[in-house]
Amino acid sequence: MSPSSNGSEARAPRSAIVTGGTRGIGRTIAVRLVEAGYQVLVCGRRTPDDLPEGVAFTAADVREPAEASALVSAAVSRFGRLDLVVNNAGGSPPAPAATVSPNLVTAVVRLNLLAPFFVAQAANAVMQDQPGGGLIVNIGSVSAIRPAPGTAAYAAAKGGLEVLTRALALEWAPNVRVNLVTAGVVRTEENAAHYGDEEALAAVAATVPMGRMATPDDIADAVLLLASPLAGYMTGAGLLVDGGGQLPRYADTARPSPAG
Repeated sequence: MSPSSNGSEARAPRSAIVTGGTRGIGRTIAVRLVEAGYQVLVCGRRTPDDLPEGVAFTAADVREPAEASALVSAAVSRFGRLDLVVNNAGGSPPAPAATVSPNLVTAVVRLNLLAPFFVAQAANAVMQDQPGGGLIVNIGSVSAIRPAPGTAAYAAAKGGLEVLTRALALEWAPNVRVNLVTAGVVRTEENAAHYGDEEALAAVAATVPMGRMATPDDIADAVLLLASPLAGYMTGAGLLVDGGGQLPRYADTARPSPAG
């Protein structure tokens, strides 16, 4: 069933693009989509050493409008249609706002805000004219609502992505739905190295009400929910996948003492 279908018609196999789908969260999303019956094309700037079974790859720098458009064309050429786009590519190294270079600020905004716009624009041109329309899911970050030191450009770009999601949903409905998954602290190989050793990771997990960091599968679950018929009326919406946020510093003192 296509992501925008009202349940009256079935289309199989469905097809999807996952940007930045060669590693981390994007790779897990791609694998889960294949398991759900999708044909999946992932992209990255460099060819990966390996790909999961059933996942195709094309090289693309989605920060460039022409390459974003070529990525969508490649998917349509390979699959015949495009049902789902997951704008997952993103990230930023930590950089103090007082000293971060203009070049890095520009690069962070291009990757985390402009690239999703370029891919979505190209995808919409295809989805608007195909039976069943389509779905675009942007992967956001809690940095947009709870920025940490060293993330000013990244937080601003992800905040922009939230607004972009609502704006595109408004313009492109009803044929194309656009939604957002806001990811909390996710444990991947990349950010595990950023946070430090297991003790440091445990300390981060202890700040989350659910008692653990998110996994890439938690984010993939949210994408699959939005791509399912259960979310057929959702557009311009955001799913916050952060385990309840972060406990405030005073949480331990505010908790009632055990009885007796």
